[in-house]
Amino acid sequence: MFVHAECGGVLVFRSENQGCAFWSVRLADLDRDDPPVLVQARHGWVPFLDRVSLACIELVLSEALFGGGGRLYNACELPADLLDAVPEHFQRVQLPDYPMWTGPEEFPVRWFSAPGMLLRQDGAGVHSRLHGSGEAPR
Repeated sequence: MFVHAECGGVLVFRSENQGCAFWSVRLADLDRDDPPVLVQARHGWVPFLDRVSLACIELVLSEALFGGGGRLYNACELPADLLDAVPEHFQRVQLPDYPMWTGPEEFPVRWFSAPGMLLRQDGAGVHSRLHGSGEAPR
């Protein structure tokens, strides 16, 4: 954690593993019970989620998806004709839509699940990506 002077001062509490993005709370909002979170990347500082508690849930989901630990992971571009298939076959995780730190073309980010599986869909258009993780076969 560190303080950054941008946006009138922010407390950075998370960093992408290559330093490409940072998540923070404005210093002026630290007296709030559950302050909003900003994310900073190549397109500047933008609102991420409206409560730090939601950002913590997103952090845990992201680590579960990308962290390995006996789980299988893969990702692919999601063809436009399959965009509707994800919500038809998987349960939506009750997390609000939020921006992907890589840029606005991958908005919205949405999470889905099924028994033993976790999915993240980045974007709802031509450049959508689908990330998936599941239990390793035994």
